[in-house]
Amino acid sequence: MAEITISNKDWERIKIKVQRKYNHLTDEQLQYTEGQEDSLITRIMDLVNRDRKYVVFTLTKALVNIDNNRL
Repeated sequence: MAEITISNKDWERIKIKVQRKYNHLTDEQLQYTEGQEDSLITRIMDLVNRDRKYVVFTLTKALVNIDNNRL
């Protein structure tokens, strides 16, 4: 079970932040279906060459500050 829960609506906003931080990531690479957080985290780990803890921290930060444009 993933450490975080992301709705499809929230993911659309978080995805924009992730793409700003990692501008080489495409929409196709960041496809997400609600409930598939583990798959998303693993994919991002591979794409940005970071560990799980960092990716979860980054996504959690984006989720907590959803209205802020910064990641």
